[in-house]
Amino acid sequence: MERSLVLIKPDAMQRNLAGTIISRLEGQGLKLVALKMFHMDKALAEQHYAIHAHKPFFTGLVSYITSTPIIAAVFEAEGAVEKIRRVMGATDPARAEPGTIRKDFGLDILRNVVHGSDSVETAEKEIRLFFAEDEIHHY
Repeated sequence: MERSLVLIKPDAMQRNLAGTIISRLEGQGLKLVALKMFHMDKALAEQHYAIHAHKPFFTGLVSYITSTPIIAAVFEAEGAVEKIRRVMGATDPARAEPGTIRKDFGLDILRNVVHGSDSVETAEKEIRLFFAEDEIHHY
């Protein structure tokens, strides 16, 4: 069974959208197997977004993701990564398909309410950053 990480970002938390986002994902047959709310520190943010470290928006991205508590979740399903990416929509809400999470709730390319792993390999790495194996439930 495939797993993927989802982060419910600060703009979603500030607008009380966490439950709606989780519900939309569960509604697509994705099984919630891990969940935690916490305030991401700068070191974890820099590690999580390391691929963007040399891009001009990196500092703003780290500042944004550490600005308020977020929710990290792991969802499981056959094809979980692709299912989540489809439900989330394009990174830029202006380009996302109607009915996707980012189209419905995203404000701009930075404040797009949710992060999801972009591949199975990335998902495995990201899940290990945020969760110990004993925090992921099997049922």
